[in-house]
Amino acid sequence: MQFAKHWAAVLDDYAIDLAWSPDGAWLAVASAAGGITLYDAATGAVRHTLAGHADGANCLAWCPGAPLLATGGQDGRVKFWSAHTGEELAEKELGGAWVEHLVWAPSTRAGTPHGALLFAAAGRQLVALHADGTTVHEFPAAAKTISALAVRPAPSAGGASPQLAVARFGGVALWNLADFTAAKDFPYGNALHALTWSPDGRWLVAGCQDNAVHLWVPDEDLELHMSGYETKLKELSFSADSHWLATGGGHDACVWDCSGAGPEGREPLLLPHTTRVIAVAFQHAHGLLATAASDGEFSLWAPTRKNPLVAEVKMPAAASKFAWRADDGLLAVGTEKGHVFVFKTA
Repeated sequence: MQFAKHWAAVLDDYAIDLAWSPDGAWLAVASAAGGITLYDAATGAVRHTLAGHADGANCLAWCPGAPLLATGGQDGRVKFWSAHTGEELAEKELGGAWVEHLVWAPSTRAGTPHGALLFAAAGRQLVALHADGTTVHEFPAAAKTISALAVRPAPSAGGASPQLAVARFGGVALWNLADFTAAKDFPYGNALHALTWSPDGRWLVAGCQDNAVHLWVPDEDLELHMSGYETKLKELSFSADSHWLATGGGHDACVWDCSGAGPEGREPLLLPHTTRVIAVAFQHAHGLLATAASDGEFSLWAPTRKNPLVAEVKMPAAASKFAWRADDGLLAVGTEKGHVFVFKTA
């Protein structure tokens, strides 16, 4: 396999978030200073520089059914942008709290443009929005600040309502999105920093403040817990087949076997780094895993191989975010000093 730098760019600040458009034609990158840049995936040319958010940007998310980008900022606003023109199409003010989490979810509700709703979290507030910025639903205020959102993959629900998991200090709330009713609540006695579902929708996994990973199987009323990490846990990623869960939380990236009864009691595969692991990302459909450490190095692994290390790259600053394109042919990496690197796999 070949792995090489495809193109690179530099922002005016920390690359706080980045994501590929659904068709893979654009890479959107948010600078912590507030600006949003859309790059051509093939050449790295700047297609549009969006005004973004005056007080700083926090997050971005592409609409799955249209060339439409949503962004959230420290100004308490959600903004919607046309990828074709760079024009701001709409905005929604959510109040004084920063908009820190955005996620699109499929919707079968009549009159929903592009077949999806945007869920935006600011402080304890969670709202569902149409792509024109109008409010569809305001959820009850969470008990504590919302720290992560994760949409349950569609195959999991057996044709039932899509579901959204919402993390805060003290646990995770699971909501049915067809009618916005509460499904379940999963208590946890500490702060939760990250949240993800396995692609088959079986496992709901949280990265925890108390140096642990906690797993729920909502359909089986089963909970598992792995503790003993060096640091609080913010890094989570599942393999495409839901077999492997990669985590950070120390100098080793841990890869857990989630088949059958799950990882509790099993020994993980340890992928060593010289400093703390700060990002992990499996490919969408293939088996490669990208991991990054705080010293600016990142590695590419094939965890199921006898000799798993595929490539190592030294960057001028630590990675802030990974994003694989949908076809797994390009890997985008943002850094804490504003670099953007795009690598090609072949």
